Amino acid sequence: MFRSRIIPVLLMKDGDLVKSKRFKNYRYIGDPINAIKLFNDLKVDELVLLDIGASIEKRLIDINFVKKLGEETNMPFSVGGGIRTLDDIQRILAAGAEKVVINSYALINPDFIKEAAENFGSSSIVVCIDIKNRLFSSPRVCAYNGKKNYPYTPSDFARLMENNGAGEVIIQSIQNDGMMSGYDLDLIKEISSILTIPVIPLGGAGNSEHLIEAVEKGFASAVAAGSLFVFHGKDSGVLINYPEKIDFVF
Repeated sequence: MFRSRIIPVLLMKDGDLVKSKRFKNYRYIGDPINAIKLFNDLKVDELVLLDIGASIEKRLIDINFVKKLGEETNMPFSVGGGIRTLDDIQRILAAGAEKVVINSYALINPDFIKEAAENFGSSSIVVCIDIKNRLFSSPRVCAYNGKKNYPYTPSDFARLMENNGAGEVIIQSIQNDGMMSGYDLDLIKEISSILTIPVIPLGGAGNSEHLIEAVEKGFASAVAAGSLFVFHGKDSGVLINYPEKIDFVF
């Protein structure tokens, strides 16, 4: 059997590596390349790098940075940030990324995922779905770092993305982001039960048990986390880390 992938997710903002809590209160973590080198040395399964300012600023993630990332590492990595055209995808993949991660533009133009999958193959296309809980109402999918809501339920949009050709989806809970208190298992299970493509939860992991729960109880295909792999100890000191072994398979 195959062990589920364990994927660190790094956020870039204004060229720096940062970490948020509920998509706010960004904390400076360090230099992205230094962190990426450390993760490479730790032999992580895969890495996701997201430029969280790119879509709002209507620009593409720095291609030269992506090239440098490819030169510095030998691990598979995925990149997202401001992707809006097939040319954007071509440039990122040519720079060395294995996959692209599309977030806001998948909501603005869902048919773009069809075009992307037809041109580059589903295995190269990841859709990251940001989900916001709402008081007295059902959760909704949102874009632009949680600033704009769309009238989709998480399950409906995830199903649409699979139908349009996405190879996998990252399900990101804004409510749980950076809290390190566990994933939204009900949400993960709900979406995993209706999709045939890999479902990867993001937001809330604070220890290895949370990762195991996501697979065993939420039926996630892989697990992703940010804070878990950059913070350590009660005071949340910055320390790049990665588990040597976790006893679960999928």
